[in-house]
Amino acid sequence: MDFTFTEEQQAAVEAAKAVFGGVAPDGVPSPAITAGAVADDFDRALWTKLADADLLSLLLAAEYGGAGLDAIALCLVLREAAKVLARVPLLESSAAAVAVQAYGGEELKAELLGRAGRGEVVLTVAANGRTGHDPAELAVTARRDGDAWVLDGVQTAVPWAENADFTVVPAHTGDGRTVLALVPRVHEGVVLGEQISTTGERLGELCLESARITARDVIDADGAWEWLRELLATGTCALALGLGERVLSMTSAYTGKREQFGFPVATFQAVAVQAADRYIDLRAMEATLWQAAWRISTGAGGALPASGDVAVAKIWASEGVRRVVQTAQHLHGGFGADVDYPLHRYHAWAKQLELSLGPAAEHEEALGDLLAAHPLG
Repeated sequence: MDFTFTEEQQAAVEAAKAVFGGVAPDGVPSPAITAGAVADDFDRALWTKLADADLLSLLLAAEYGGAGLDAIALCLVLREAAKVLARVPLLESSAAAVAVQAYGGEELKAELLGRAGRGEVVLTVAANGRTGHDPAELAVTARRDGDAWVLDGVQTAVPWAENADFTVVPAHTGDGRTVLALVPRVHEGVVLGEQISTTGERLGELCLESARITARDVIDADGAWEWLRELLATGTCALALGLGERVLSMTSAYTGKREQFGFPVATFQAVAVQAADRYIDLRAMEATLWQAAWRISTGAGGALPASGDVAVAKIWASEGVRRVVQTAQHLHGGFGADVDYPLHRYHAWAKQLELSLGPAAEHEEALGDLLAAHPLG
């Protein structure tokens, strides 16, 4: 297996570094001292810069103004975004758009994808189900009614739902299939309730009450939701990796200059060993991330379906990013809890990423089911 990145993928990283280079992770009020949401909207100025740098259309085909790259390129950009806690729906909008490209009808693609790639239309995905602990596709029902689909149900903790133009909602039909409906933010039968995430960002509880969605805006293709869910989970792993790398870098810088007994604390064996353990976590997170992204991008076969590699990556990402931020807080001492220092923000974002798309235990169970169904000979 060759994890060498292509010139196009490396160019995407350089473009991302240029865009995110000026982003301050403490650019909004701290969630630790804010009773409600830290902001009413995501970072629209940054969103415009991403569009201008063609980073919102990375995965789209040339006919829609895109670069035609793959999930690996998206994960490389997401890695850079997480290092500065970029407050943009880059993962959700990109994943939703490429799912439309792969599985949607021609009319829908022509209407939506070019605008999404230019940042004119913002997409998000309802992936947490009714409670956050049940499959998202079971939280909403879909039934065909003439030239439309009628949706009923509730999806909780939808990221950026208050500001996105469309939410991609998985819903199950009477015969056990899953469809994806593009639900407008303002639409008859659609009610949004505000929720606040661990990071202080606004989430939405999406309530659908006999909401009629035209057939054009519903993707009725086998495997569409499973593929989108795996891409979202893999992208979440990329965010966790980037965040963890920045936190370990912050910890290294702090312990290198913080002195006790006349010596930098980084020279103490107990500190060095803990930092080394977290470095190992990050390398494991990285290796499993690229394995999962490679399987999704290429469709390559393996002993297990690609969902097995995604599960392994998410297990490492969830547990690894938690250990990284906990060790960072410990090695920073009381300074790490200072709300004027950004570490506590990274800790909040890490907890959100740890649980997003399922905690480690959920993916361990899924991996166990896959191993039982596909014995390794």
